[in-house]
Amino acid sequence: MTETERPPQIEPALRTLAMPADANPNGDIFGGWVLAQMDLAGGVVAARRAGGRMATVAVEAMRFHAPIAVGDLVTCYARVTKTGTTSITVDIETWARRRRGTEEVRVTEGTFIYVAIDDNGRPRPLPEEPPEQ
Repeated sequence: MTETERPPQIEPALRTLAMPADANPNGDIFGGWVLAQMDLAGGVVAARRAGGRMATVAVEAMRFHAPIAVGDLVTCYARVTKTGTTSITVDIETWARRRRGTEEVRVTEGTFIYVAIDDNGRPRPLPEEPPEQ
């Protein structure tokens, strides 16, 4: 890892272990599993900002930089980059700490869009200010 390749210095939105059930026969983790973890992480950050229920409406971009192996500790870092009337855009970086050693590698990044919804599943306006944590 070079000086410019370090995990973001923010609180992780999600941390989990890559398990054998999440892998193909070669031991590499399925991209769909990684996407699901990123969606969960982005949803945590979006729901916090919206003060309630959210729905994923789009994945604008997704880049895979390196594979994830069984046993890697997977961490997703998410930050709100844009808000609209009902929508929240979240940029997510996923890093893996290799199971053998302390090397940390950026494995994916993506941009996810969420919409705040009410109890009936209809869009609702975001609060003007983020709720207190």
